[in-house]
Amino acid sequence: MSFSKPTSLGVIACPGGEQFADEIISNLKTIYRRRFDKKVSYISRLYDMDKEDVYKQANFANDIISHRVSAVGDGASYRSPSFKIPCKVTKFANGEIKTEILRSVRGMDIYIVQDVANNTPVRFFGSDEGTVCSVNDHLMNLFVTIDAAFQSGARRVTLVLPTYPYSRQHKIKGREGLTASSLGRIIESMGVERIITLDIHSKEISHTFQKLSLENLHASYQILRQLSSNINLIEEDLVVVSPDTGAIERNKFYANSLKKPLALLYKERDYSKLTRSAADSNITSARLLGDVKGKTVFMADDMLGTGGTLIKAMKLIRELGAKKIICSVSLPMFSGSAVEHFDEAYKEGYFDYIVGTNAVTLPDEILEKEWFFSASVSNLFARAISRVHHNRSVSPLLDNSKMIQRMLKKR
Repeated sequence: MSFSKPTSLGVIACPGGEQFADEIISNLKTIYRRRFDKKVSYISRLYDMDKEDVYKQANFANDIISHRVSAVGDGASYRSPSFKIPCKVTKFANGEIKTEILRSVRGMDIYIVQDVANNTPVRFFGSDEGTVCSVNDHLMNLFVTIDAAFQSGARRVTLVLPTYPYSRQHKIKGREGLTASSLGRIIESMGVERIITLDIHSKEISHTFQKLSLENLHASYQILRQLSSNINLIEEDLVVVSPDTGAIERNKFYANSLKKPLALLYKERDYSKLTRSAADSNITSARLLGDVKGKTVFMADDMLGTGGTLIKAMKLIRELGAKKIICSVSLPMFSGSAVEHFDEAYKEGYFDYIVGTNAVTLPDEILEKEWFFSASVSNLFARAISRVHHNRSVSPLLDNSKMIQRMLKKR
């Protein structure tokens, strides 16, 4: 296996994950180009050789073990792999979906990218109009693509799911199913070895698998890097507030990394009440454990759905005297009428801005809001894919504390 030119690494994009897959592929090409150039520079110095000669010999070594007989490309420069596997995804009139892979993937290490939270219109083969798909539509698309990859002879299949579907159905409160774990077992039974996801709602979901590995990446470094372009993270009179008990570990990490105090917003909920919009919050009472008066408040959560809970928390914190309120969400879904409610809350002065990630494909309407900033995690996923492909440890990507400390020292 070539460390600089991985010809057996392929990325398949489901229609919902097309945009995120393209961003990952762009970063993969940059990663391998830099790796190749770095190796050429090192060998050039080590053996006192001209760089052009090293390029030729490195390409010669790759070509001599390649199955291709001709059309290998220029020998004196880096030749980037395409990575992307072309597919034709068709949605029939009765709703059935078929995925056809248009290039041989036999023996390849395949990474299937799907954004199950994508609410923007996606295009299927033979259709001129975009279709807005539900989570279940995206899931069915994912299942038929997994099957197509294995039927085509893929050696290994890994799923890249920035949003783990049904992750909020991870514990039983009554006569209900554990759909989050059931879904993982379905995927496992199809032969998938690994899922790469972002800030999963509950780590306990992975405990229900037998052989399936779950790589849970974190967006803390990317979010803080975006945040640092707006405020001075060291000098700002900042207090980190956990919006509820479920987010305490995440916010504790931010507080420890930034060396700032931690507060907790404790909320009582009525779980018998179903929330469909930000106006239907199921919170019955809330109180703050900590001090926010005259301070800049930073709150972090894993996902934003209808946003009712977050808006109510921001309103309470503002009433308690917070000078500035900043929120971060790894998975900004903005379900239902969430955008309208956040527009209204912003006009009312409940918050200053929200930092989200590009792990969820969002319409331009949201990306252009003055109160929303997007932090890219495409490079994070690209590095994870590269490490998994070469059987290297993913641990350096799971703990962002050292990267955060290096970033803060540069400020």
